[in-house]
Amino acid sequence: MLRRLNADQPGSFSFTPANLAWAEAQMTKFPEGRQASAVIPLLWRAQEQEGWLSRPALEAVADILGMAYIRVLEVATFYFMFQLQPVGQVAHFQICGTTTCMICGAEDLISVCQNKISRKSHAISENGMFSWEEVECLGACANAPIVQIGKDYYEDLTAEKFAALIDDLAAGKVPTPGSQSGRYAAEPAGGLTSLKDYDVGKAAHNASVQLAVDLGDTVKRIDGTEVPLLTPWLCKVAKPKAKAKPVKKDA
Repeated sequence: MLRRLNADQPGSFSFTPANLAWAEAQMTKFPEGRQASAVIPLLWRAQEQEGWLSRPALEAVADILGMAYIRVLEVATFYFMFQLQPVGQVAHFQICGTTTCMICGAEDLISVCQNKISRKSHAISENGMFSWEEVECLGACANAPIVQIGKDYYEDLTAEKFAALIDDLAAGKVPTPGSQSGRYAAEPAGGLTSLKDYDVGKAAHNASVQLAVDLGDTVKRIDGTEVPLLTPWLCKVAKPKAKAKPVKKDA
């Protein structure tokens, strides 16, 4: 599929100070002269900040990494995870439409999007809040059908629950990600059939959902201040090489 930049482009782009610090930190993961290896995480952070990748954003990333603009454009247009057109200000819904989700009701979720957001994918709703698209397998088949918003999965959805989720987002609420049917993770819908001892004393949410709950608003745009900037790879001190033991000579 041919992917092009959006016809309407903003005049400029710049990372927030915190996101710029994060971007510069990512570059230190790679040897000197290999900073271009950070192009995907920097593009992803630009998209997290703005919701999509504009031409000024691509050029800003290229300038930071010392890359030719065309090289960054090649990466952005190759990977479908990068949005090359504006998306909804509140949320962009990615509906998995592959086999398991399709069998379990993905087409009903797409109908909800068409009725509540826009008839066509990638078109923004009249209120500017939402957009949607159908995507390939999101890898959570045991919890089908699912919708991804940002980094979070909303699983075990029905048309009614998905419509209610959209209404909650429109009202300024942040729905709890994970299973929307009450499942803890990906156990059988009827409950555990094995390893039942581990069901006692467990946390309120699985680790992924708990992280989202702890962060709070995981739907909003990322400005870089959400979590502390950590660079543990810069703190590693090379251990001195052990000195070779002198070889004893036979008397």
